[in-house]
Amino acid sequence: MHDAQGVRLEAASDHTYLHGGYGEMLPALERALEGKAPGESVELQLEPEDAFGEYDADLLRVEPAERYGQGIAAGMEVEEGSRFYAVTDVADGKVVLDGNHPLAGMALRFSVEIVTVRTARAEEISSGLSLP
Repeated sequence: MHDAQGVRLEAASDHTYLHGGYGEMLPALERALEGKAPGESVELQLEPEDAFGEYDADLLRVEPAERYGQGIAAGMEVEEGSRFYAVTDVADGKVVLDGNHPLAGMALRFSVEIVTVRTARAEEISSGLSLP
């Protein structure tokens, strides 16, 4: 996975998933993989609306640091209600929280090679998750 300028965001890796809308894959990427066979490749660029969404400035918050106790630091994650926020900065008694996905607002390029395709086992389908 690369950004639109070609900067690598994630190292190449093997990924196994259960195809068919189980939420393990971005829907637009899963559609691009539909019907592909081993040995085929897919090159695809997804705009933010088809990837992790547009960046939403309303999901950026500044809160008093004492609310989170000692040891709060940039890079941590906190849960507020049903949303997770990344701590992006701690300074002057304030904590900056960002509820956006780290890749929100970015166009992403994918280079995928299909290595193998197999029929899902019953327990995989019933759980909705791929198993090793």
